[in-house]
Amino acid sequence: MRKILFIILVMAAAILQAKENRWLVNGNHSVQWETSKGELPYNDHIEMSGLRASVVYYWGVDGGRRFSMDRHLVFPMLRTIPNNTHASWMPRCDVDFLKGMTANKRAMSPQQVKVVTIDGILNVSGIVKGDGNDFELMCQFFPSTSKTAVCEKYTIKNIGQKKETVLVPALRWARTTNKQDGTRGSYCLLARTEFEEDFKATLEPGESTSFYCSIQAFALADEREIALDVEQELANRKAYVDEVTMKKLQFRCPDNTIQTLFEMSKIRASESIFHTQNGLMHAPGGESYYAAMWCNDQAEYVNPFFPFLGYDKGNESAMTTWRCYLKLINPEYKFVPWSIICGGDDVFGPFDRGDAAMLAYGASRYCLERGERDIAQQVWPLIEWCLEYCHRRINQNGVVASEGDELEHRLPSGDANLCTSSLYYDALISSAYLAEELGRGKQEAATYRKQAAELRQNIDKFFHATVEGYDTYRYYEGNDVLRSWICIPLTMGIYDRAQGTLQAMFSPQLWTENGMLSQSGDKIFWDRSTLYGFRGAFAAGYADKALEYLKKFSTFRLLGEHVPYVVEAWPEGGQRHLSAESGLYCRIVTEGLLGFRPTGFRSFTLTPQMPTEWNEYSLSNIYACTDQPINISVQRSNGGKLLVKVEKNGKTIKTYKVKPGETVRINAR
Repeated sequence: MRKILFIILVMAAAILQAKENRWLVNGNHSVQWETSKGELPYNDHIEMSGLRASVVYYWGVDGGRRFSMDRHLVFPMLRTIPNNTHASWMPRCDVDFLKGMTANKRAMSPQQVKVVTIDGILNVSGIVKGDGNDFELMCQFFPSTSKTAVCEKYTIKNIGQKKETVLVPALRWARTTNKQDGTRGSYCLLARTEFEEDFKATLEPGESTSFYCSIQAFALADEREIALDVEQELANRKAYVDEVTMKKLQFRCPDNTIQTLFEMSKIRASESIFHTQNGLMHAPGGESYYAAMWCNDQAEYVNPFFPFLGYDKGNESAMTTWRCYLKLINPEYKFVPWSIICGGDDVFGPFDRGDAAMLAYGASRYCLERGERDIAQQVWPLIEWCLEYCHRRINQNGVVASEGDELEHRLPSGDANLCTSSLYYDALISSAYLAEELGRGKQEAATYRKQAAELRQNIDKFFHATVEGYDTYRYYEGNDVLRSWICIPLTMGIYDRAQGTLQAMFSPQLWTENGMLSQSGDKIFWDRSTLYGFRGAFAAGYADKALEYLKKFSTFRLLGEHVPYVVEAWPEGGQRHLSAESGLYCRIVTEGLLGFRPTGFRSFTLTPQMPTEWNEYSLSNIYACTDQPINISVQRSNGGKLLVKVEKNGKTIKTYKVKPGETVRINAR
């Protein structure tokens, strides 16, 4: 009887979980929602980007399963006046390309949505009715990968019993802005069907046809309408998605949700790269931040991810970051600005957020992972300047002073915060390895390591505190409530207060279904600190606890009500899909679970962890610290040890048996 009762409870729990998850995993990098599941109406938004256009699709399904769409378009190089951080032209367009569609000259009903699928493309499938006959309608929404346009493909299939003639009215709708509102004069937004006369197709039962629409933008003074092959644009978008999901840095593990969110995160992390007059620039997005780069989002969060992925446009955008910031270093050691904006023609940042520490941390890791001497030599002056800047900012307590942190005074951070010193500490360690690779002498590397050792002691001495009953860190002097950024020492290899910090991170004071609150007693959350927290929890050896909460968080982000990526924040920004956060999600695996740390152009250490409920996982096509992609697999072995295999060119080059949390050194030449 007890066994039967247990089975019933397990089944009931499974049913409850299924009801909680509106979406389901639908493949390697795809999620799907059947509109028969979950309450209606339902509304969501998702951002997608190409080199010259981005779009946030605000879409919904009402109580009658009717679909609605409002496109918030962004054109980063059509600048508005005043030309500041937020000056990308961002028009809205709710044109209904299906309006007036008929079957046998009779109006067709609005689409009754049955299934929505997201796989790098927003796919909406449902039924329309006309003249007593049913049709299946598939709508696909996506940005062009290279043009200043977004595209749509519609496929209609006759699933009725009689022949039908379907007609779609030709549409051409244009809007022109005032000349004085744009840096390049008037801009035109053009929404059109790709047929200039009404589209007509006679369909036998079972036959289908497709038609295409687009929305493009251009400056009237020096540009004209371009011809678009939407089918080719769709193929280009699919090719991009396949490249970053199927061919580069593939993660396989027993948890399908985590694996799928990892694969989908690569799409969002890599697509938000824009063509500018100063080269390719990765940008956060979110209907606010385009043709611009930040010391945290780009330099710290996502640039160190691109060498792992081996995505050429990602690496090119990272080099744009370093080149642009190289122009801003100065002999007076005045702080560098937070961001480079307007395609590289302006900057913003009225005070020091610890940006030099962010730059040094990201750039030193990037150069080691990229593994190219000429690249490192180009970037080294920036790293060296940032390290010296931070060294000059060491205060009487032996930690790095800064006027703020990456939250820019949204929350207090005192005169010296835990983030800035932790980032500088890790930058010193990476820079020591890099100095050795560049042949700068043992003394320089030794100096950086000595400074790092002293800083580590001072971090513990100054920031270690009992906060709300937990043996962890205060974020700044005088801080007496838990802050989510107490996790950051764990991601930098500082585990002195790991146990108490983990208890605090996953405590009722901080943890919610949206991850950690930014500080206890508040409602604000920023995914970035939660993602750092997961990475640190795995790296510190708390794999079971990390996995327990990562599963919950990943399920909520991938399969809940707002999908399919991690987000920036709430309430600020309304949980917009900023891009670099998705790179941080992937780094939970590469640097947290696998414990990959670069130590040279062709060398690295691994400190793999294995949750109790897993027996294996793997990463294939890793491009960091190697001239050819490598594969790394980790399997549970006899005696509680882990079998670690490193493969290159189809051959096993290294095999290790280690305890979980034991570090191995690998030369990938």
